[in-house]
Amino acid sequence: MKLEGKAALVVGASRGIGRAIALRLRREGVAVAAGVFDGDEGEFSRLEADLRRQDRPALLLRADLRQVEAAPRLVAAAVEAFGRLDILVNNIERGGWPAVHGPYIASQWDLELETTLRAKRWLFAAALPHLKATGDGAVINLSSIAGLIGRAGPAAAVFNDGYAAANRAVSLLTETWAREAAPEVRVNEIMVGFIDTRHGPGTRGWGVLSAQQQRAIVDHTLLGRTGTPEEVAAAAVFLLRDAPFMTGALLRLDGGYVLGGERVPPMPKGVLDAAS
Repeated sequence: MKLEGKAALVVGASRGIGRAIALRLRREGVAVAAGVFDGDEGEFSRLEADLRRQDRPALLLRADLRQVEAAPRLVAAAVEAFGRLDILVNNIERGGWPAVHGPYIASQWDLELETTLRAKRWLFAAALPHLKATGDGAVINLSSIAGLIGRAGPAAAVFNDGYAAANRAVSLLTETWAREAAPEVRVNEIMVGFIDTRHGPGTRGWGVLSAQQQRAIVDHTLLGRTGTPEEVAAAAVFLLRDAPFMTGALLRLDGGYVLGGERVPPMPKGVLDAAS
């Protein structure tokens, strides 16, 4: 996909990964509608100012996507502003953080599914006709490695079971939507690990963890660090611009956390070599 001149709706854009993707797409020549909800006024103002620094159309849209009827209104506002919609970055979630929230009560479980899972579905449904109309549309779902590992190992203090279940379901939706949207629209997924602004440094939950718990997460990550929002934005640009034959795929961006743990030891000499 040639990004110059395209129009995108990026939700969850007030901070972190969503913000980084919105700003990166602006630099690539994309008109961006940034959907925001749970930031503060200062964050909104800074985002709007940064979006408008580039010589491309941009707007800030406020919507509570826990409300099903908000999704078509948000999409309609973006289409009205730009006359088209080519890209949807479906970045809506609520992190579980057992270390912060403790065990989920029923209302927290429901809120998790309303945000991390249900909001994505209705936003996709509202956007799909407009994406198909361009003949070359693209959707990126954002999810978490919690959907693979659940409450296990060093991540047990970070990933609630409700959050993990919702993220596993996102991957199923990615595959289903790729079938529904083809051939006019590609649907792919970026599954993130510990990113500085999502389950990593800079988040409230990270500060609740002990130094030992923080170190265990980093040590379990093969690359020995957490990721950055800009690295996720680069992966998004790859999927949109450089992977035209990719759909229904999952791109895991976790620094090797899922593969981490015990390191591979040096190859032993072996019994036969020792005997010869």
